[in-house]
Amino acid sequence: MLLELKRIQVPPGQRVLLQDVNWQEFETILADLGEHRATRIAYDRGILEIMTPLPEHEYDKEIIGDLLKALLEELNIEFISLGSTTFKNQAMAQGIEPDQCFYIKNEARVRGKKRLDLTVDPPPDLALEVDVTSRTHLNIYEALKVPELWRFDKGKLQINLLQDGRYVESQESLNFPNLPLIKVIPQYLEQSRTAGRNGTLKAFRLWVREQIQQ
Repeated sequence: MLLELKRIQVPPGQRVLLQDVNWQEFETILADLGEHRATRIAYDRGILEIMTPLPEHEYDKEIIGDLLKALLEELNIEFISLGSTTFKNQAMAQGIEPDQCFYIKNEARVRGKKRLDLTVDPPPDLALEVDVTSRTHLNIYEALKVPELWRFDKGKLQINLLQDGRYVESQESLNFPNLPLIKVIPQYLEQSRTAGRNGTLKAFRLWVREQIQQ
């Protein structure tokens, strides 16, 4: 399996599916791929997907992640951003690497931990998936009980909240209620393409402060 895996080259924007991968093989593949890599993985009960994002995907997820961090800082909320950490649960035979993820309400419970185990630790409070070419694995996030999942696709932001084990689309964020983020986040992302990252983040921070004062 590992010899074959090393021979696989996944072009940007493409994905490879491997069938009948057991948990031990999945763990071995993760270790072989290493943490510092361009590919993303998703594992769902024996099916392993390996995907290489496009540069556009990486730009969008970095800016949206920066906007989220700025929002949390302006609201004076402690958080931990773990990027594309691998989250997995052997009992459910599922694993996923979000584009970005944040511990917010559960930040204190994982603060200082170098390794997370979802059999004892909480899942991230918010995960972000940027879908330029790939699909979001909603069922994996549902199984791992991630309370809030953001999907950004084709210039639109969709917020999904976990209710009774299933995602329901919402107009508001669970972590940031009463803020029109579905409208605002795509606007500032688009603004960054012409105004630049730093200028956009400064403008966004001003907008957040205005909302707080209302």
